[in-house]
Amino acid sequence: MLSIAVTCLSLEPDLSRSQILGGGRRPFKRPPCGRPLTPTFPTRSGVPYEFNPRGTFACTGMVGYGTHRKPAGTWSDDTSMALATCDSIRRLGRIDTTDMRQRFERWYHGGAYTVDGLFDVGGCTADAIRSGRGRTGEYDNGNGSLMRILPLAFTGAADGEVRAVSAITHAHRVSCDCCVDMVRIARQLIAGETPADVAGDLSGVPEDEIRSGGFVCDTHRAALWCLVNTGSYAECVLAAVNLGEDTDTTAAVAGGLAGIVYGIASIPSA
Repeated sequence: MLSIAVTCLSLEPDLSRSQILGGGRRPFKRPPCGRPLTPTFPTRSGVPYEFNPRGTFACTGMVGYGTHRKPAGTWSDDTSMALATCDSIRRLGRIDTTDMRQRFERWYHGGAYTVDGLFDVGGCTADAIRSGRGRTGEYDNGNGSLMRILPLAFTGAADGEVRAVSAITHAHRVSCDCCVDMVRIARQLIAGETPADVAGDLSGVPEDEIRSGGFVCDTHRAALWCLVNTGSYAECVLAAVNLGEDTDTTAAVAGGLAGIVYGIASIPSA
């Protein structure tokens, strides 16, 4: 696999899946911050442990408080932005990035799509919403668009539309490529392919080789690792949370894929 240090900065054509899943140094600074399913269980499970290092806790189910001092069951920005995306698609029947941006603004400024108001938002996302322009720098490749992209797998959105949805906040090619690939993977799972079919190369990879911070390529890889190395929806989500660091986002992406594989009945209600 090619090093992310090369692929993220090169001017070569769009990243391949092997490049997205590659290791190595990343030009990224940790941010300060079927049918379509937008389950809240993954982020509700991950919120209490966000930013905690791996190995310092053991998540076995949903609890309250922790990092953000929120009651059990409170979801975070990942779910809020995915809900806004789904709401836009449902109401308009098409991909409309202007409408999506407006819904993100209502979330950011007014607490729409939240339990009790905004409490967690990535720096790149916040800057993009405030300025009205997606961030294009090579250090703007956090996972803030990947975490909300899975609803597009249940639409007829072309790759260019997926990129445009990512670019509302994260417009660098690396973020857009990761979103396109994740939508393709989700569609493969919807079509009946197995986790091993889409992520077999990650089967049996040691946990200590999986990064779980905010870099978009790391989240992409970690979500697939959780999917292919577990056997149920709950196991997948808990594995994602227990990787530590960006717990809610890793769980949101992994849980979205697991929801496709295991179905609605597998998703815990609490």
